[in-house]
Amino acid sequence: MRLNRANAAMRDQDRTIGLAANITVQDQACDNIWRELVANWKRRTQLVEFCASVVDKSLTENQSALDDETQDPATRRRIQGVVFANEVKRKQVHNELVVESIVRKRSADAFKTRCKYFVPPQTDAEARRMWEAAQK
Repeated sequence: MRLNRANAAMRDQDRTIGLAANITVQDQACDNIWRELVANWKRRTQLVEFCASVVDKSLTENQSALDDETQDPATRRRIQGVVFANEVKRKQVHNELVVESIVRKRSADAFKTRCKYFVPPQTDAEARRMWEAAQK
């Protein structure tokens, strides 16, 4: 969600039902965007970690099959090819975790330029951890 759209939505909400007296439209918009950012970060991280676990499990299974000494050479070569392909996939998926941390840092920087006075909620431990991780 874009901040200008969030501001417009909060102004509309303020006109129709009103906001709390101590919360400005800008603060409420920043809070909504922050929650959306954290939800997106969490969802993408879970997806990449799931993919990494699937590839790691497959690699482990194929490595154990490769350790079996009773296989004929053709089967062994086929399994070695599968292991190599899985190692390539593993590196790619684990690189996505690095990319995700870069995306987090950049989106947090962009968020901070528009919401200079925003302080993340202290109650949501995961949101606070993500905020601090994006600061690094």
